[in-house]
Amino acid sequence: MKRRYERWFLTAWLAVAGCIRLCAQFSEQVYQSADRIDSLWKGNLYVTIDNLNFFRNNEWATVMTPGYTLPGFRLQPKVTYYPAKNIKIEAGVHSLWFWGTNRYPSYAYSQLPQMEGEAASHAVHVLPYLRAQVAFSSRVQLILGNIYGGANHRLIEPLYNPELNLTADPESGLQLLYRLPWMELDTWVDWKEFIYRSDVKQEAFNYGLSVRMNANRPESPFHVYFPLQALAQHQGGQIDVTNLPVQTVLNGAAGAGLDWNLRRGLLRRISLEWDAVSYYQHAGDQWLLKSGYGIYTALSAGIADFQIKSAYWRADRFISLLGNTLFGAPSLSIENAYFDHPEMVTLSVSYTRSFAAGYALGIDFDLYQRFAARLNDPASGISRVGAKSNYSFGVYFRVNPSFLINRPVTHVFQHAGTP
Repeated sequence: MKRRYERWFLTAWLAVAGCIRLCAQFSEQVYQSADRIDSLWKGNLYVTIDNLNFFRNNEWATVMTPGYTLPGFRLQPKVTYYPAKNIKIEAGVHSLWFWGTNRYPSYAYSQLPQMEGEAASHAVHVLPYLRAQVAFSSRVQLILGNIYGGANHRLIEPLYNPELNLTADPESGLQLLYRLPWMELDTWVDWKEFIYRSDVKQEAFNYGLSVRMNANRPESPFHVYFPLQALAQHQGGQIDVTNLPVQTVLNGAAGAGLDWNLRRGLLRRISLEWDAVSYYQHAGDQWLLKSGYGIYTALSAGIADFQIKSAYWRADRFISLLGNTLFGAPSLSIENAYFDHPEMVTLSVSYTRSFAAGYALGIDFDLYQRFAARLNDPASGISRVGAKSNYSFGVYFRVNPSFLINRPVTHVFQHAGTP
């Protein structure tokens, strides 16, 4: 019965996949920020209001993780100045608001609704925002301060949960962007916890790498590319007094992709991507599992303002550092329990519409169908958990206009991000 049930879902997945690109339109318009610098903007001063309103509901009917709802908005007013043809400076504040509460984390979220920090602020969660960006050439850019994070890294879902674009603090540290016709590279350090001598907490930071190597030109009728992605979380330091062990955990992904550029009708591109994903606990005992892996296959397409994506996931002892917990082996509802060879099919449908430069509406629906799997629970032993359907949906409205203060408008901005 189980095998027949699984075959039915695999057949359904292939049928949907047969008519559908890893389409980035939703992410670009709703989440991403523009990172380029134009020499024509030298001397320009802008005021930008970057606001993302959201209502997202997660209905998780599983022992993997509990469900929850996110009603609120993210607000980031800032001033952008181009003192030279290759320099961009942004300064402002970042704030996060949820309707119906006056309690917020001190600095960041990990997996909502659990707070990552023990202390909490009140009224609203507010942080300073500062970005200094230098373009050494059209190919190389260096960013210090608040880097281009989240969806800008273009990580696959098993490695990065798109929901963090709503709730996580802006990534802060150092970033290098290097772009060639045959390669796009993004590498960064996101500093999470600074410590002083004799501090009672550990130093903490994340390191990331996202590379896409192009076998031919992206606009070719059939474009072949090879993604390589890595994430590392480190906790440690030499000047604290915690006596806690150093913790270093790694995620990685490598694969191949194909884009079919149709250039006609409503269906313009179909894409297929396959990734081998890994997990390794290099140091420490933060997680019960030492290492694991996963296989992720996704096929999707953009049809007019809609994007449809179907994916198949199978893993063994895999743990995701920043990804959706449904992709991992551990259960967040039962302490120290984990699943053997979790297997899942996903289907995502999203709609985006841009009303003007800097104004975009997004709606998405995600279905996660997990197959039956064996649960290893140290307290109760081994049991079998039946197949479960989990879903989420959200409505988002991005308001991101820029107002030129000191010079006539000389450029029309088509991207959802700031100039």
